[in-house]
Amino acid sequence: MLITLLDLEREPVRFDLDLAAGAIDYGVEATQVSPLHVHGQAEVLHEHRGPKEVIADIRARASWSGIFEAPCARCLEPVRHPLGGDFDLIFRPLGADAGPADRSLGAPDTEIGYYQGEGLVLEDVLREQVLLALPARSLCRTDCKGLCPRCGRNLNTESCTCQTAPADERWSALSDLRSRLNPDPPAGKD
Repeated sequence: MLITLLDLEREPVRFDLDLAAGAIDYGVEATQVSPLHVHGQAEVLHEHRGPKEVIADIRARASWSGIFEAPCARCLEPVRHPLGGDFDLIFRPLGADAGPADRSLGAPDTEIGYYQGEGLVLEDVLREQVLLALPARSLCRTDCKGLCPRCGRNLNTESCTCQTAPADERWSALSDLRSRLNPDPPAGKD
C-alpha cells in the first residue's frame, strides 16, 4: 500500500489491512504463515526549516500481528513465532538532510527513516518491523542436535554413520589440562 503525500495533504490515511502470506518478501530470515493484520494511520507533518523551506515528513503509527516461521539455527527446521508490535515512526524525504559529509549524527537523527518518490510503502515498514521483532536465534527445541557437518542429515530425526574427525593435535594441551582439573567426570559426560 503506497501512502502518498497527495492523499495525506487532504487528511490522515487510516488503514486496517490483512496482508496475505507471500505479500511481503522477508528473504530467508522468515516466512509469513498467517495473514499479517495491521491497523493504524499515517499523517503528514510539516517541518519548517526557515521562512521558505518546509519539509513534508510522514508519521506512521500502527499495531501489527501475525504468525511467522524462522529456520532453526541448528537444524534449519521451521520454528513458529507469533509476533506483534506497535510502531510510531517518522519518515522524511530522501535527501532532505543532505549536508556536509562529516556531520555527526545525534540520537534524534537515528530515529528517522526516509521515503523516496511520492510517498511511503507500508509493506517496507512492516518488513522491517517483523525482522526486528524476530528473535536473534531460533531453536526448534533446546536440545536440538543440529545437522551432521559431513552428510547434512538432521540428527534429531535420523542417525548417520559418518566418522567423527580426529582431534587436532594443537588442542591436546587443553585436553590434558581438562583431565587434570576434573579427573572423574560425572556419568554420561566426557
